[in-house]
Amino acid sequence: MATQYAISGTTAKGIAASVERGVAEGALGPEAALPPVRRLADELGVSPGTVATAYKELRRRGIVVTRGRGGTVVAPAPAVASRRPPRVPEGLRDLAGGHPDPALLPGLVPPSRLSPGARSHRSAPRLARLEEAVRDWLRPDGVPVEQVTFAHGALDLVGRLLSVELRPGDAVAMEDPGYHHLLDLVPALGLRIVPVAVDDEGMRPDALRTALRAGARAVVYSPRAQNPYGGCFSVARRDALAEVLREEPDVLAVENDHASSVTDAPLNSLAGAGLTRWVHVRTVSKFLGTDLRWAAAACDATTLARHDGLLLLTSGWVSHLLQETVLGLMTDAGTRALVARAREAYALRQQALAGELAGRGIASHGASGMNLWVPVRDESAVVNGLRSYGWWVAAGARFRLSAGPGVRISTAGLEPADAVRLASDFAAVLDESEATYGG
Repeated sequence: MATQYAISGTTAKGIAASVERGVAEGALGPEAALPPVRRLADELGVSPGTVATAYKELRRRGIVVTRGRGGTVVAPAPAVASRRPPRVPEGLRDLAGGHPDPALLPGLVPPSRLSPGARSHRSAPRLARLEEAVRDWLRPDGVPVEQVTFAHGALDLVGRLLSVELRPGDAVAMEDPGYHHLLDLVPALGLRIVPVAVDDEGMRPDALRTALRAGARAVVYSPRAQNPYGGCFSVARRDALAEVLREEPDVLAVENDHASSVTDAPLNSLAGAGLTRWVHVRTVSKFLGTDLRWAAAACDATTLARHDGLLLLTSGWVSHLLQETVLGLMTDAGTRALVARAREAYALRQQALAGELAGRGIASHGASGMNLWVPVRDESAVVNGLRSYGWWVAAGARFRLSAGPGVRISTAGLEPADAVRLASDFAAVLDESEATYGG
């Protein structure tokens, strides 16, 4: 055997679990060679077919890869690439970036409690006080908090989980339209996207069932503030989606509650709906600061082991300086008051623009969050038309797969008074080119 790790098991499932455990614990690192099928079968006293079945399952889930004469090895962590949005032209009001209003973010003061010098936090990667703060943050929303972990942001966590759960060629069910960085991340991992239509209540159960029947082995969704459509789970929608997912207990459900504390909509989470495989992830960049690349997650025990096992092999832990900064802000009374004010302001700004557009006969979608999705016939005509009026909005092409065209307008920094002018300019653009509006 090319490794010191002793694989065990007498069934295909047991052998696969043993290999996965070795990977999760770091005993089997990327590119570590596994024994040939017949040799391992002899060592374990099982048939070669049993070992071959175990290896096949490990390949299917992306834990190992087979390289012909090179044998079977632990899969390397795939690279992640993502497109950047186009640069905002000089002199235009940026309503495309999706960023929070800087005036509603707290000042960031790095903590002074940690002394400089070399240290390793692999044995205790998470601050116990921050773990408890996270549990206090999640528990009121009905999210189970027995297992929590941290990551370098939501994309970091999603990418790590998909890379250990799936193998290249596997399918992931994704919202359509959906968050463009996630839509870029999944193909960068060598995975296929199966689009799932959304409406004002989030993912549609019928579309999710179709995606799962098409072979999707993971699903990534937002329970509220869906980006860019703004959908928000109702209780009925949550229950319907849970019913669909319970039919496929091996599917990993990744719940991205990215705008949690500044979303005025309630959370109807699938995390507590009795799913076998699930993770609920929250970030703080929308309300504590865009440079705080930190995320908290609650998940089932298997998902925790798989995520933390790969984290151990890469960065090892999330910076304790960053954790101390997040903890200080989350427990600060002034910051909490500011976040509450931001939540009210963002809701008012989104509703103000939606109302102004509706008053001019322009339909939009944004049940929650910081954006509005406006269906149009010709995205380029609308984007360029609004550009001539001094506005820069996001064309919908980079957010959608098979969904109809539209534009995304970020409302986080748009005061109600500005919404009047934007809606008027939007109506003028549609009048100038009637074919651009899809009704």
